[in-house]
Order: sequence, then C-alpha cells, then structure tokens
Amino acid sequence: MSDTSESDVLVDAFLDALWLEQGASEHTLAAYRRDLKAWQNHLKAHGLSLLIPAPRALPEWLDERRAVGYQLRTNARLLSSLRRFYRWALANGVIEYDPLTEVRLPRVQPQLPGTLDEVEVERLLEAPDLDSAIGLRDRAMLEVLYGSGLRVSELVGLTMESVNLRQGVIRVIGKGDKERLVPIGEEALAWLERYLRAGRGALMADVTRPPLFPGRHDGFMTRQTFWHRIKIHAVTAGIDKPLSPHTLRHAFATHLLNHGANLRVVQLLLGHSDLSTTQIYTHVAQARLEALHAAHHPRG
Repeated sequence: MSDTSESDVLVDAFLDALWLEQGASEHTLAAYRRDLKAWQNHLKAHGLSLLIPAPRALPEWLDERRAVGYQLRTNARLLSSLRRFYRWALANGVIEYDPLTEVRLPRVQPQLPGTLDEVEVERLLEAPDLDSAIGLRDRAMLEVLYGSGLRVSELVGLTMESVNLRQGVIRVIGKGDKERLVPIGEEALAWLERYLRAGRGALMADVTRPPLFPGRHDGFMTRQTFWHRIKIHAVTAGIDKPLSPHTLRHAFATHLLNHGANLRVVQLLLGHSDLSTTQIYTHVAQARLEALHAAHHPRG
C-alpha cells in the first residue's frame, strides 16, 4: 500500500472514530477532512509523510499561510484539527510520539459574536409579509429562533412531533444527537400557533409530512434557504449590520444575560455541554454595559 493510500485509510478511521464515539456531525467531519487533506498535500509536495512530518514542517506551513492572508484564528482551528488527529493516532498505537507537541500559536482572543440590539430584533421580526403563507412561516421561524435560541440547523430540522403547544416546549436534537427540551416563550408560541392555523397547510400538498417549517416539495428547508430568507428580511427591516445564521441565537443569549439571566440557565437553553462555550456571551453583555457607561456616565 502506498504512503498516500495508507494515510487516507488512517484519516477515514479517525473520522469514523469521531462519528462513532462523539457523534460528530457531517459538517464537522468534512471540516476535519479538509484540514487533514490540505496538510497531507503540503507534506507530499515536500516529500514528507503524514505520520512522520519534519519537526519544522507545520510551523513553516502556518507561516506561509499567514503570509498569503490566512487569519490567525483560521490557523488555530487548523492546528486544533491536526492535533486531534495525532493524539488519536498516538492513543491507537499508529505513531510512537506526537509530532505537534511543541507547536504553539499565539492565544486567540474570543471573537465577540455579531448580534442585534432589542430594537433591531423587533424590526427583523416584523419584516415578513403576514398576508402570505410564506411570510407567516418566516415570522414563526424568526420568533421561534429568537424565543428559544436554537441553532439554525435545529430550527429547520424540527418536525410536527417536536413541538408541544400545550406545554410550550420544543424537543430538540442538538450536536452529538443530544436531546433537550427548550421553552419557546409566549410570543413565539402565539406566532407558531397562528402559522399552524393559517400558514403551514397552504404551503404543503401533504400536511401529514413531518417538517414543521417546510421548504420545497414538502421537504425540510435547508439552512442555506433560511439564511437567504433572513437576509431578505434584514433588507426590509433596514438592518445593514453584518449578519450570520446565528445572529438571533447570539441575540437571544445576550439579551437574556443583559436582563439578569443566570449563565448556567443560558448554557442549558443553548445546549452547550461546556460552560466555557457560553461564557463568550458574558463578553457581549459586558461590551454593552461598557458602551452604556461611556455614553452616559459623566466620567465615562
């Protein structure tokens, strides 16, 4: 077996382990594969092997990437992928030592998620045309997203069985196939009920199909389609800030903290397994406090 073929087999085995042991999503697995393939191609071009890279190979490659415009954060993510692969290889007896042990990058400061203030969120929520079934669907989706803090992938994957209108909760299957129950709030619940009464049936040829928010042909809407809808409504609302598919999720967390919610509660609602993942939102809330202080305090 050639060195390249052997490396490909090992990468496949590593990705299988991530999927089996940790429930990694297809999106996550694809990102790892891209990183490992890029590293493998770089090594091959320099006559090196994936399993026995020269000690300076990675630092030099990271420097080259920086020189052509890759950001420090991107390189840090790449290094994290490679480290995880080599630690797996070491633990499974594929290699005798971790070749990346001494490789370090400068610490990357947490990047504050882009978010909207409460007035901007209201404008975005009010943007869909309520005279159309699609508008009712979009308004319900935006309300549920902001009212529950779901990931977009979780939102578009909701089924009719996911929702308990009487209790006002949604059953969500999140990362790693972990299930959680999320309250959606009275306002979001009211819009969801209105959509189910007057919108969903008009959008579907077969209402017995499972998608709560159908896309084309009664199927599940894609994340990309919903992201396109958000951008359309942002234009209508006169919002020219850079938005991301997670904008309303970030707004949900930030506004809860700004109104005094406990960080642990926000962690549970967002479905974060690690509290440190949620703590970035305290930076967002703190930035808001600092802005208010600067604007209104006589010595700000």
